Order: sequence, then structure tokens, then C-alpha cells
Amino acid sequence: MENRNVFIILVVVFLALYFMPVGSQLFDGAILSAFSLLHEYATQHVITCLIPAMFIAGAISVFIKKDAVIKYMGPSAKKYVSYTIASVSGAILAVCSCTVLPLFASIRKRGAGLGPAIAFLYSGPAINITAMFLTISVLGVQIGIARIVASISLSILVGLTMAFIFKEKSGTGKWKLKKTKAKPDSKLFVSLLFVSLVGVLLVNGLQINLPVKYSMMAALSVAAALVGIFGMQRRSSEEWLGHTWFYARKLIPLLFIGVFIAGVVMFLVPDEFIRSVAGENTIMSNVAVSIFGAFMYFSTLTEIPILQALIAKGMHPGPALTLLLSGPALSLPSMLAIREFLGNRKTIAYVLLVILYSAAAGLVFGMLV
Repeated sequence: MENRNVFIILVVVFLALYFMPVGSQLFDGAILSAFSLLHEYATQHVITCLIPAMFIAGAISVFIKKDAVIKYMGPSAKKYVSYTIASVSGAILAVCSCTVLPLFASIRKRGAGLGPAIAFLYSGPAINITAMFLTISVLGVQIGIARIVASISLSILVGLTMAFIFKEKSGTGKWKLKKTKAKPDSKLFVSLLFVSLVGVLLVNGLQINLPVKYSMMAALSVAAALVGIFGMQRRSSEEWLGHTWFYARKLIPLLFIGVFIAGVVMFLVPDEFIRSVAGENTIMSNVAVSIFGAFMYFSTLTEIPILQALIAKGMHPGPALTLLLSGPALSLPSMLAIREFLGNRKTIAYVLLVILYSAAAGLVFGMLV
């Protein structure tokens, strides 16, 4: 059976390579677009965003008490507490739909309920402070305020809907992590570790001089490393690195595959198509833009200049808000990684809810302006 599967895979790969339309302008352009997006992702996001997020996720899995997560974000926690925390806790982080995944996975595995965890997953990339101020500055106060209100509201709505559809007694997931047996470390050093790691993501989102930014990020990274080496018990540090590697090997390959596919799709879907579809505020235009935003990959903050160009060329404010809501929250790479953790049914439900709720919010906003 195994030999037969290997043979089939080899035949399929051979036929794909043999009949590959090398030289075709469409094919060559799509492949170049895919590798260009991969290059951008690797140079601008892996080191400065994704890797720090992996270390934060590993630290949450080791140093944050499971009882605390369950108390404030567990299935039995008061909804106004858990959903409030989940919907605004990503405000200080400059993360994209991919970078937020290890953080989502870690709080989920520490006992967060499905609803609050999903609310954090949606709101994390959508409401960081830098994106909010940049949206207001570039696109205007009206759409900026609408984005803030809609992002928080939709994160809670999507989380509540997911929790209603998939009722659960405890926050268990598909992945199994080793139980942490390390003795409690100094709260001071644990706090310094989290401040340093979160500080890297926070500084990365600042619009400041690049040498200053990278110097600050390097200093914070060194501080985190020193705390891990000299301020923690050896066993704790090893478990922290082990959990970090767990998230990295699970998520990074899927994210790279997704970014490659997104690059191909971005080349095949021209800007003219989006402008023609999104010129009016209709149900179909908002749904189409929401689907487009959900499957495309937008780096942190890049959705704003893209939208600025599209609005200048005739995009209606309604679909523009829809793209601001679905684009940062989802992407094809993040869908592949979410599926690995939530499974097919929950992933499909989450994607559909984000698309539909984002389209509805954009439609209502378009009617009001």
C-alpha cells in the first residue's frame, strides 16, 4: 500500500513537471509573483514578526498558568469578561493573520474557550493601535472609526457564533502538548521575558526610523535571550524552546505553502477586476470583496495603501471597509494553519462567518455614508 502511494505521487510529480507550461507568460508571471511574495514574507515578516510570535506562544505554554487562562477565557468564564479581553488584547501587537496563529494556538491549549480564542484570532490582526491610527490618517476618520468599532464587534460576534455552533465543555484541541513540570520561576523574570518579547512586536509596528527600530528590536531580543539563559531555570528554558519549536514546525511549512499559492492567485486576479466589482455598494460586491480579502495575504499595515489606491480608482467605501475587515483577519496561509489546529468543520465555519459578517458590516456602512 505504501509503495503504491509513493509510486502514484512520483507519477503525478513527473507528469506535472513534464507538462509544465514553462515559457507561458501567464505561468511564468504567476510563479514569479509567488516567489516574490515569499521573498517579501521571508525578509519582512518571518524574523521580525513570526519568530517573536513563536517565542511568545512557547512562553505562554510554559509560564502562563492554565488556571488563569481558564478563569478569564475558559468556556465557563463570564462572557463579558472573556470576550472583552479577547477582543481588545491584540491592540498593542502589530501582527498579521499568520503571526497571530501561534498566539491563538497557545492560549487555546492553555484552556481558553473556543469562542474567546476565536475572538482573539479575528481581532488580533485587525485592531492593533498602529493600524488604527494609520487608517484614520490615510483613509479618513469615518472609515477609521468604523474599522475599530466593526473589528471589535465582529470579533465578539464571530466568537459567540462559533461557540454556539460548536459547544464544548473544555478548551481541548487537536494538538497535544507535553505537560509543563518545571517549578515556578521568578515572576519578575517571567514578566521581563514577556515584556521583551511583546516589545519586539510592538516596536516592529511603529512607524519610526528603521535603524532606530531595528536597534530597539535587537536590544529587546537580546534582553529576552539573557532572561531565558540566566533568569530562568534550565528546565523551564528547555521547555520554552521545545514549545516554541512545536509551533514553528507545525505552522511555518503551512504558511509558506499558503503564501506561495496566494502569490499565484494575486497575479491571476487583476486589480481592474476588483475595481469593477467594488464600484458599488451591493450585496454581491461586498461578498465578492470579502472573499477576495479572505483568501489574499496582506502583510501588516499593507492593506491601507492598497485600499487608498483602490478607493482613488473608484472603490465604494462599503466594500472598502469589507476588505479592511476580512483581509487582515484571514488569508489562505492562515486557513491552512488554522485547519491543522481546528479541523475541517470549524475552519470552514470560521472562514464563512468572517466572510459573511465582514460583507454585512461593509454593506451597512456603505448605506450610512
